[in-house]
Amino acid sequence: MQLTNRINFRHVRGDIFGGVTAAIIALPMALAFGVASGAGAAAGLWGAVLVGFFAALFGGTPTLISEPTGPMTVVMTTVIASLTAADPDNGLAMAFTVVMLAGLFQILLGALRLGRYVTLMPYTVVSGFMSGIGIILIILQTAPFLGQASPKGGVVGTITSLPSLLSQINPAETSLAALTVALLLFTPSVVKRFIPPQLIALVVGTLVSLALFPDVDIRRIGEIPMGFPALQVPFFSLSQMRLMLVDAAVLGMLGCIDALLTSVVADSLTRTEHDSNKELIGQGLGNLASGLFGGIAGAGATMGTVVNIQAGGQTALSGLTRAFILFVVVMGAGSLTATIPMAVLAGIALKVGIDIIDWSFLKRAHNISIKGAAIMYVVIILTVFVDLIAAVGIGVFVANILTIDRLSKLRSETVKAVTDADDMITLNPEEKALLEQANGRVLLFHLSGPMIFGVAKAIAREHNAMRHCDALILDLSDVPHVGVTSSLAIENAIREAIDKGRHVFVVGAAGQIKRRLEKMGVFRDIPSHHLLMDRTEALRLAVNSVQNPTYSEEVVEMPSTGTLKTV
Repeated sequence: MQLTNRINFRHVRGDIFGGVTAAIIALPMALAFGVASGAGAAAGLWGAVLVGFFAALFGGTPTLISEPTGPMTVVMTTVIASLTAADPDNGLAMAFTVVMLAGLFQILLGALRLGRYVTLMPYTVVSGFMSGIGIILIILQTAPFLGQASPKGGVVGTITSLPSLLSQINPAETSLAALTVALLLFTPSVVKRFIPPQLIALVVGTLVSLALFPDVDIRRIGEIPMGFPALQVPFFSLSQMRLMLVDAAVLGMLGCIDALLTSVVADSLTRTEHDSNKELIGQGLGNLASGLFGGIAGAGATMGTVVNIQAGGQTALSGLTRAFILFVVVMGAGSLTATIPMAVLAGIALKVGIDIIDWSFLKRAHNISIKGAAIMYVVIILTVFVDLIAAVGIGVFVANILTIDRLSKLRSETVKAVTDADDMITLNPEEKALLEQANGRVLLFHLSGPMIFGVAKAIAREHNAMRHCDALILDLSDVPHVGVTSSLAIENAIREAIDKGRHVFVVGAAGQIKRRLEKMGVFRDIPSHHLLMDRTEALRLAVNSVQNPTYSEEVVEMPSTGTLKTV
């Protein structure tokens, strides 16, 4: 694997335009997410710079723009709130340590080449999870939107404090937040082509606050410290170690999902294919660096990535350009943020929450699948009111159980036990004649398709039909895979037939299936000439075995012809 992204200068003009445009969008978003997380505007900016730089340099998606995102900010808010509540003096330092651990977790996943498995989850779970995160972001911005500090207790605390928040509403700040959302919603598409609506809202909101509310006490960001941030030495607390590790795993996994889903979007726009494992390593290095320098966690950002590509970005140079522009801003323009109202940033973050909700799927989920819609709603409720990791875990578990149940029912229909020439399976004329000649004393047990563990019950049910037969033919010719559970069910069917003194023939056992059944000792008591690759030949032997009272399981080679003869 190549360590860094190749910087291609053949598309310099497009990459620079893409980087500049992405930087303009990133500036207000980074400020909003930094403030929303509780770490401060500077932490949001440094997160945008460092995650963006290292992910672009070492990642596996050349056009991906990485920065603090809505989902990552929601988790970051919870991390900071819980750790600072447990240890007010060192909570923020522990939160930055969690960001570093999340980065190491992502690097480990990439190094173990597990990238392609990260996004293998049902869409109903992904949709419910993202919608839940959007709802959380909206709820958490309610207090700042109304001009007040966020109450303790996160989502539940905000909901229970809602009557108090509404009774103490700050009209000036609320009007600024409402103006911000209105600008984001109703900026004409023609204008959006040239100026990002987030930047318009940031500038207009700030100017309106200075012009209309010069004497009103409005909460503002304040001046951001310029220059390099202080190095954050990793800080661990034994009493909070378990919580920190769990938070790091949640933050790291969410960052992986967020980044790789955005990489898929980038692939569809550029008609290229990203390197998932390399991307996770780049994301991990970015978050590790961000945590070390007091930045919040980030991931691949869909909005920034799409804008970057549409503006002409084609290589990692666009992401590096964007990071450099933000670096210049944070190093030398800290005083320009002093007058930005917190309410404006709350309006921007609230609009992000609205956009994260999967409105398209919410509208039609119940028409597509009642079970799928139920899973989505359960995941939303668990995400908002219980726990993010529990929501994903339970959602994936339930969705997989339902999928396995459905697949098991479909696969069970391919387990057929026949004793006559009916139309349940396709037989050639000779095979039909042989079954009719057997007069119901030969059972053809036909399996087809992958035998997953859910099919074991159907195998057990169907093999009960052999109680009136004298010979069993197990046809595995159309089985590409057999699981352990189904192997045991097949073994039980064979063992029961042998114990009852019936002749057993196995057809089509080859490759992985044969090796597995041999290791289990299934063929131990079956004569080697009863293991065949031709079903017609197996039927001939089976019919002979039930019609010939002197049929023996022994076989000898005839010296004159070299043919086999049963004695």
